Amino acid sequence: MLSHILSRYWWATLIRGFLWVLFGVLMFARPGISLVTLTFLFGLFALADGVVNVMSAIGGQEHENWWLVLLAGISGILVGALTFFNPGATALMVLFFIALWAIVTGIVEIVAAVQLRNEIEGEFWYGLGGLISVAFGVFLVAKPGAGALAVLWLIASYAILFGTIQILLAFEARTFAKRLTGA
Repeated sequence: MLSHILSRYWWATLIRGFLWVLFGVLMFARPGISLVTLTFLFGLFALADGVVNVMSAIGGQEHENWWLVLLAGISGILVGALTFFNPGATALMVLFFIALWAIVTGIVEIVAAVQLRNEIEGEFWYGLGGLISVAFGVFLVAKPGAGALAVLWLIASYAILFGTIQILLAFEARTFAKRLTGA
């Protein structure tokens, strides 16, 4: 079950959350960064997020829906890699990379939350994180003319909000894991 992967690897979700909060704080702390720096930072964090998800999925292969976590992880790795292969990408391409990743990850998280609704408490946080990701990605696709640097505050806000939700989910999953083991 997906809940067992989530509860067993709650610390991976916690790491993802802290990475995204750190990314958002860095964006707020350095609003004048160049597009290339933004591209590298996003690529680094998307790659790290993807690797953590893939590790969680591989560790939970005995469960039926482990592939959902794997899919989210692969999308993060691919988008992270794409940003490194073309660091001089235009603001529009960076926005589309970010938007694509956010939409794919969000949809996977919403599906996972629906599947978890009868298994754990706090699945709401997982679904909310997915919904925010999809909304963020759709917004970036709908308003690409604003440019990556012009929506830097939005990217930073999203990262902090998404990271905070992941941290809350990690603690819910940890509580669930303790109940499963009777500790």
